[in-house]
Amino acid sequence: MAHPEPPVIDGFSPTPRLETEQLKSKFRRKLQENPFVPIGCLATAGVLTYGLIAFKQGKTRQSQLLMRARILSQGFTVAALMVGVVMATVKTRAGPH
Repeated sequence: MAHPEPPVIDGFSPTPRLETEQLKSKFRRKLQENPFVPIGCLATAGVLTYGLIAFKQGKTRQSQLLMRARILSQGFTVAALMVGVVMATVKTRAGPH
């Protein structure tokens, strides 16, 4: 069965590079485009893990502080995502130079 042509979306044209791009090279490219997202994800996971360990050990004050730090690191990650989306939008509207 033949694959149908993708829909035409105004302002969007996939490049051949994206069709043949492997997972590893795509991950590297995305990391170079916006390195703060994986940093924020790792920070969130680390603080969450440390906070859960503190909670299990009965260190309630430390656990509460770490859960607040988790919320801050999640906010940082969301902000990094939004900055990346805005930068990608501005880059595509500006067009290739």
